[in-house]
Amino acid sequence: MAAAREESRALRFRQQAAEREAEAQREALLNSMGEGVMLLDHHGRIRLVNPACRQLFGLPDDVRGRTVLEALRLHQVQELVERVQKGGQVSGHELDLPGLDRPCLQVSAAAVGSGEGQPPGMLLVFHDLTRLKQLENTRKEFVANVSHELRSPLALIKGCVETLQDGAQADPAAGPRFLRMIEKHADRLAYLIEDLLTLSQLDAGQLRLRLEPVGLGSLVARVMDDLAAPAAGRNVRLRNEVPAALLARVDGERLEQVLANLLDNAIKYGRAGGEVSVGARPAGGETLEVWVRDDGPGIPSAAQARLFERFYRLDKARSREQGGTGLGLAIVKHIVQAHGGEVRVESEPGRGTAFFFTVPAGPC
Repeated sequence: MAAAREESRALRFRQQAAEREAEAQREALLNSMGEGVMLLDHHGRIRLVNPACRQLFGLPDDVRGRTVLEALRLHQVQELVERVQKGGQVSGHELDLPGLDRPCLQVSAAAVGSGEGQPPGMLLVFHDLTRLKQLENTRKEFVANVSHELRSPLALIKGCVETLQDGAQADPAAGPRFLRMIEKHADRLAYLIEDLLTLSQLDAGQLRLRLEPVGLGSLVARVMDDLAAPAAGRNVRLRNEVPAALLARVDGERLEQVLANLLDNAIKYGRAGGEVSVGARPAGGETLEVWVRDDGPGIPSAAQARLFERFYRLDKARSREQGGTGLGLAIVKHIVQAHGGEVRVESEPGRGTAFFFTVPAGPC
């Protein structure tokens, strides 16, 4: 008899140990999940939340025993719980929660047995869709912008061709004018396609940088020589203030692209008859800081945070008249970041604009 009781106690001990081990394994699994998981009992009170769920909703460490509404303060989630209690399961339901840092969630919920002969509880799994939604919105906006930017010059080219076909080519004054318009907008299309291909390479990580010591002052001088004509057209003085001995360890061709974009913008949108300067200095460690400064009308603070977005233009009409693609500063940002640097803008209305970026320093 004593032996039987001892065996029964040993069996219960093994069962309890197995249950504790299973519970520990379940908790470890839940804690390792990237999705937010919440387990409710049959009264709708919280039994367990994993760290991802606490982070998603900003919950304290222990919310056990509270209802969903008490813990989350979100009527949308409470309504979902009530639907599951009535219907048994909800799959892939999207929640828009503008009050949260992660405002777009997808949640699946199902009734689960308690294993204790009690009514079923509920399991809710939350998946953060915020980043996916942002990427989807960005994609849609990008496609819409590209379509618009391609359609405008194509429409103008087609209009010019039709006008020439209708007899304007025989007019010694009108014919050359329409041909110049065709050439201008064909060039605009070519620049746009080239910039799109560059951004595609940068996004895909396919851009191979050939890092080598480059004399920064001489590189700036070459870019300024290339832009001498448009600068003269607006009577803008270009000043190269980069120390002659300063070396950068960069891809020279790509850095020329960065400086050409920044200088071209400064010439186009700075003050006619003004001045554009380029300078550089050691910035500590193995880094150089380079800047391009103009004395133009400046940029409102509200617009500065968006300058590096693709197709963002402060003055759309003027940008298109000047022939810009709206991608130049996005390319600048990507190339600088590919070198391990950062780019920023400083500007005050009426007091000019300066773009700063960092690149690796070359050998002394």
